[in-house]
Amino acid sequence: MHHTDRLSPSDQARKYRRFDLRLPVSLSFPSNGTFHELRATSENVSLGGLLLRAADEVPLRTQVSLTLNVVGPLSRRPVLLSAQGEVVRVESLGIDGGFAIAVECKQPITEMGDHLPASF
Repeated sequence: MHHTDRLSPSDQARKYRRFDLRLPVSLSFPSNGTFHELRATSENVSLGGLLLRAADEVPLRTQVSLTLNVVGPLSRRPVLLSAQGEVVRVESLGIDGGFAIAVECKQPITEMGDHLPASF
């Protein structure tokens, strides 16, 4: 049996160190022929993806465009970072808790490295 060193997309997302960062995030995605925009907050962020908390859910496997607003001590001035990704997990957080939405990025958000702690 031949073993391959290739990582599955979900394994790839885990190879990046995660940081617990609360950043404003805007998601946009197509649904029923129109574009929807959803405001969310990141729970944690890595170069390969992020976990969001939002009031509404996004269907699994939806292709989304993300804009992260990097503010606060991580950046001297607000910086907007953009990424494309796919929703890989959605969990209900209970009544009034909203939803946890895991998004795997198609390309690593390399610019994020400039705004994360030096130990990144």
